[in-house]
Amino acid sequence: MSEQVEKAEQAAQAEQTEQVAVQPPELDGYECLACGYVYDPDKGDESRQVAPGTAFPELSITWRCPVCGAKKAAFKNIGSVKKVSGFRENLGYGFGVNTMTPSQKNLLIFGAMGIAVLFFLSLYGLK
Repeated sequence: MSEQVEKAEQAAQAEQTEQVAVQPPELDGYECLACGYVYDPDKGDESRQVAPGTAFPELSITWRCPVCGAKKAAFKNIGSVKKVSGFRENLGYGFGVNTMTPSQKNLLIFGAMGIAVLFFLSLYGLK
């Protein structure tokens, strides 16, 4: 009986390794800390002749951000680029905010707060 159990376990492990081998690894996106540009490996970088499907670690050390020219070291891993915050059924509501990534939402929120502070401070200039 134990032989059958061992064979079943080995077959299950072999099936799992086959499934892992068939599924392509998900490529992570990287965000520029200077300007917020997101390198999407599925799109590549046309301006620097980087082919689609090129992972960020495979980029040349001389590669620079196409927007601001920051070095490759100025990028941080943000995980999957396809991931959006919120539930899938809620993505169609709102003014497009539900399809934004968390970092884009942070930029929108804190940018709006900064502009509100500037407007408030500009009231001191009124006579």
